[in-house]
Amino acid sequence: MLTFFSEDSRLRQARTELHDGALVSPFECPERVDLVLEQLRQAGFEVRAPDAYGLEPVCAVHDASYVSFLKTCWQAWQAAGHSGEAIPNIWPARTLRQDKIPHSVSGQLGYYALAAETSICEGTFEAAMASKDAALGAVEHTLATGEPSFGLCRPPGHHAAFDQFGGYCFFNNAAIAAQHALDAGRRRVAVLDVDFHHGNGTQQIFYARNDVLFASLHGDPDVTFPYYLGYADETGTGEGQGFNLNYPMAPGTSVATWMQTLEQALIAIKTHECELLIVSLGVDIFEGDPISAFTFKRDDFIALGKRLAEAGLPTTFLMEGGYAVEEIGVNVVNVLQGFEQINSRDR
Repeated sequence: MLTFFSEDSRLRQARTELHDGALVSPFECPERVDLVLEQLRQAGFEVRAPDAYGLEPVCAVHDASYVSFLKTCWQAWQAAGHSGEAIPNIWPARTLRQDKIPHSVSGQLGYYALAAETSICEGTFEAAMASKDAALGAVEHTLATGEPSFGLCRPPGHHAAFDQFGGYCFFNNAAIAAQHALDAGRRRVAVLDVDFHHGNGTQQIFYARNDVLFASLHGDPDVTFPYYLGYADETGTGEGQGFNLNYPMAPGTSVATWMQTLEQALIAIKTHECELLIVSLGVDIFEGDPISAFTFKRDDFIALGKRLAEAGLPTTFLMEGGYAVEEIGVNVVNVLQGFEQINSRDR
């Protein structure tokens, strides 16, 4: 399976994350991709640098003013005399006016942020651009050849909404790739999100549309980030009614229950006659992940890959969560190799 990865994704090297009331080193860090790349190369996967696709595919799913903010935020933050990384400290909350974008970069941070854990630092915009290039390179390969592909995207993307960043995400790679496939002539695309955390950004972008089926298996948002989206009664609106499927599960859910839930999602993908499958691949469902609470072991990721291959669709995997524990690379490769075992057998 061909992998797409850009070295520019390392340009974001944030130093601070707000976690449990303390500023800590971010869980989302460049070492994550090193651990994955090491295992990919040991397994014999070809890794290719993607082309540069520019901002047009980004603006197809994101607000242009938001994109401009991300492009200029770090420079504006420094020009305002701030010494640390750019972290929001106020939001247009329920008791404040929500329709005004302030001129101050501090006010803009709160307007465009959905959470406070994700700082903006030097290289953030460039890394986000590189990440979406990896996603576009991967999906273009699948569209052109029918072969599966993997976009090693860093930073991840599924929390990024139309005009908000957070959860370590700035551009929504899966949404950008799905829109790119639609623009290339696919009638309907499925985005299957298996990250422990709900893909709130992907849901928000496609919630009123019926050309993308979004299905997410995730920790119950009643007790798990991002808290305010991801409930089972969120099924889409207007033309999108029935095209948003959330499967929240309690922390500690067994692999057997999780896999049974996956069957429901795959049945819906087949019923809706999707022509391409984009998997938001979060391996933070691993039992040892530091900020998640599902129970997958290494070999369970092989079974996941096999089951996804049995869906029989052209498939692109895009990296989402899964943090800097030793097993992250093993778990990613196990999914991809499990997929290839079935995919090559059926050719």
